[in-house]
Amino acid sequence: MNSQCSRAVEGGAGGAPFKEAPQEKVARLGRLRRDGGMLRDYHAPRYDEPFIMEQGTPGERGIFVPLAEEGVTEAVGAAADYIPEGMNRAAAPVLPEMAQYQVMRHYLRYSQMTLGMDLGSDISEGTCTMKYSPRMHEELIRGHKAADLHPLQDEDTMQGLLEIVYETGQYLKAISGMDAFTLEPGGGSHAVFTNACVMRRYFEARGELDQRTEMITTIFSHPCDAATPMVAGFKVITVMPDENGYPDLEAFKAAVSEHTVGCMITNPEDTGIYNPQIDKYVEVLHDAGALAFTDQANANGILGYARARDAGFDACHFNLHKTFSSPHGCEGPATGAYMCTDKLAPYLPVPIVTKLGDRYHLEYDRPESIGRVRGFLGNWMGVVRAYSWIRNMGPDGLKEVAEISVLNNNYLDNLLMAVKGVSRPYAEGHRRLDQVRYSLEQLKEDTGVGTEAVRDRMIDFGVQSYWMSHHPWIVPEPFTPEPCETYSKDDLDEWAAVIKRASDEAYADPQFVLDAPHAQAIEQMRRTEALEEHDQWAFTWRAYKKKIRGAE
Repeated sequence: MNSQCSRAVEGGAGGAPFKEAPQEKVARLGRLRRDGGMLRDYHAPRYDEPFIMEQGTPGERGIFVPLAEEGVTEAVGAAADYIPEGMNRAAAPVLPEMAQYQVMRHYLRYSQMTLGMDLGSDISEGTCTMKYSPRMHEELIRGHKAADLHPLQDEDTMQGLLEIVYETGQYLKAISGMDAFTLEPGGGSHAVFTNACVMRRYFEARGELDQRTEMITTIFSHPCDAATPMVAGFKVITVMPDENGYPDLEAFKAAVSEHTVGCMITNPEDTGIYNPQIDKYVEVLHDAGALAFTDQANANGILGYARARDAGFDACHFNLHKTFSSPHGCEGPATGAYMCTDKLAPYLPVPIVTKLGDRYHLEYDRPESIGRVRGFLGNWMGVVRAYSWIRNMGPDGLKEVAEISVLNNNYLDNLLMAVKGVSRPYAEGHRRLDQVRYSLEQLKEDTGVGTEAVRDRMIDFGVQSYWMSHHPWIVPEPFTPEPCETYSKDDLDEWAAVIKRASDEAYADPQFVLDAPHAQAIEQMRRTEALEEHDQWAFTWRAYKKKIRGAE
């Protein structure tokens, strides 16, 4: 055991393992809890696990697929006869030949080396609401009634799914105050991009698109609020904050002109500061004939208390994989719910789910639509989860989500503001809602330890902290915890204790923190510059052998 690790385990967790009597361990952990720490004795497993393509033995099998019975073959012929000409492989795919237990062991080892919601706290995934998704939701979408649906089957045979999509849209309309919806986008950024396309089509229909070429956003709105309108062909103007962290209203007024398409803005912004004058910004836009969109990816702190329509917005979006409890994962299980007023409804992507009498219908006949933005109905699995969560919570439960989220955030804020080296820029004396963008600038100046080093130290305690704050780092050395309604007081105490431990260690022995993590499967990422080198990316085994193995 080296001296640094020895220092780490004296009276605390997250260092190298050491031997102690069971009663001593119980007493030590008890002391930690009494001291307000809740720090756990944790060390991740580590396996020198080869890639699965490097494993296996010829002839081994995990399962033998039975051949069709003779009577079946006689009646319908061989299955291979149904494969269109040109679709047959020239040779069998090269796959590892392994027994079932070997496959299970391989993936379970990888899973044990990975942190996640089921193992540790996800509070620190900056601006990404990581809440617990009930396992009953997974039962619903994996049952044959859902899992066996085919996107090309006739709508008359999937009335149940269409009803869920339609009813979820009705709930979201009530929550936002909007008139129309689409649940087709495959994530939050995708919904924001959909908005940019809808705004473009709106002004194109009015004959103003050549004139209106500029989209306004703010520096503390999510980066996709600037990126997606640029992809849609607009020039992006970014408004900086005033001393309170709000977009400077006078600068905002100066940015709006006859060239303005609209604004994409978050409220509360990623600082967690709610702008109580947001309706004034919307009014400025409308007076110039522009549109107003609010990014509500993180709506946890305002459910049941603030609606986008009531502030005058023309459109908004929710992330069903954040606020509405479906697991997080953009372009995977994610769903970006895009909501708008009647004047933008004609331009929504097709198909729109409508209700005629007691039947549900996929409506494609919409000549002004921007067209499809995703295949079929989008990620309807996320919609089923969100529908279940909304029905389970009910109106009062949704308001309670906001109340607990804000309560949790302000309790954590009190703990973190007592930690040496932590500061909270902007709006001194003003409370935040469901998150705060803190700064470790003072810690970095005093010790050389900043956000990235603290992040790597945190995972030594089994706390997920891969992504502390997105760019740009307008707040120096930022970290942005979001303790939504999922987390208990013990969870918050533990998370704050980990930050405090990292701060204490940085002031006592900064190099130890800079060398973190010490208790993880991978000690530190190496060659991170390869992330920027396209010729080093390998998404398939064939590419890996060609690019990486071929270079060795």
